[in-house]
Amino acid sequence: MQMTSKTLIEVSQFTWPKGFSADSTHAGFKPDQDDMGWLYSSTPANAAGVYTTNQFQAAPTKLTKQTINLAHQLQAVVMNSGNANSCNGAQGETDALMMQKMTADRLQIDPQLVGIASTGVIGEPLPMDKIKAGISQLKLTQNVGVTKAILTTDTHPKTMTVKCLIDGQEVTTTGFCKGSGIIHPNMATMLGFVTTDAAIAGGDLQQLLSTTVDETFNQITVDGDTSTNDMVVVMANGAAENQPLTKADPDYPTFAAAFKQVLTHLAQEIAGDGEGASKLVEVNVSGAYNHLEGQRVAKAIVGSNLVKAMIFGEDGNWGRIMQAIGQTTAHVDLNGVSVAINDLQLVHNSLGTGIDDDKVAANLKQNKVVIDVDLHAGKATGTAWGCDLTYQYVQINASYRS
Repeated sequence: MQMTSKTLIEVSQFTWPKGFSADSTHAGFKPDQDDMGWLYSSTPANAAGVYTTNQFQAAPTKLTKQTINLAHQLQAVVMNSGNANSCNGAQGETDALMMQKMTADRLQIDPQLVGIASTGVIGEPLPMDKIKAGISQLKLTQNVGVTKAILTTDTHPKTMTVKCLIDGQEVTTTGFCKGSGIIHPNMATMLGFVTTDAAIAGGDLQQLLSTTVDETFNQITVDGDTSTNDMVVVMANGAAENQPLTKADPDYPTFAAAFKQVLTHLAQEIAGDGEGASKLVEVNVSGAYNHLEGQRVAKAIVGSNLVKAMIFGEDGNWGRIMQAIGQTTAHVDLNGVSVAINDLQLVHNSLGTGIDDDKVAANLKQNKVVIDVDLHAGKATGTAWGCDLTYQYVQINASYRS
């Protein structure tokens, strides 16, 4: 296939962009799995981040935000799972700084070029002996173990690689993330990392990330809870040697599309891998008064526990979707709403269509459930992703620390 400036190629095999290295190791946070890792760019990379809106923002999240805001640059990110280093007071902040410094010393770079990320149990002191041992074992390799090392209750790694042509140069954008529970973001997701060898200024990268997150990670929900450690970090090192991208560049839309493709895939992966989930749920709203209302209605439906339980039980109780719509303040034609599930029309002009329950139940057995809603209040749209609510969700969270 000949690549053109508008071609986007989804790469089946996870591939690091030029100039990036990574590694993972078992530091002892988990019994027998890798639980620490890092990312490294051979040169300082322009960087951007989005962070949790939870008032109890964890020490590593706060420190990474402060670090990126200095000059929108990073050269490395070190991460651990199994301990969130959250709600640990002044000691937690000291430990986060020490984790940053130990990584910088190991890589012989400025500590202000190191971001850190932690995930796991909240309120337990960070065992610095394990952090020190883990950092000492990390190397600069091309392995992808870090995509597994950050997992907690996830059932599998979540990764994506997209290539495109920018300024005549092949540009690779790769993302990976973790997230399964405590997912109802208002900025990002649990932990997400995106690397690209594109050249783009830090300010432009920050704007692109913030805009794209609103359309992707901010439109997923698993359980309505927002973590203290949520964060998405992007590093762009320019190793592809394209002319630095700006919004005026004719190839900017191509890069933005590749970037969104990565984040959209990761967001859907998180929604589909919700704790105990058996189905990915996608809600598409049309006929909204404006895009913001379309987004809010989509997320309200996918986040409703009644809707989630309905889908798990494969029950065509479409009234639960109607109540979720009605709880919002969005403009709605009260006599004109339509609802379909997997192309099966259940509601027309706000009235049931009389579809046989057995037919609806059979329709809901699919692994992906798509709910289409038309509010008949405008021309805008919105999309959100989530999952069903199963017995296993309770089992997982009832024994999370054991």
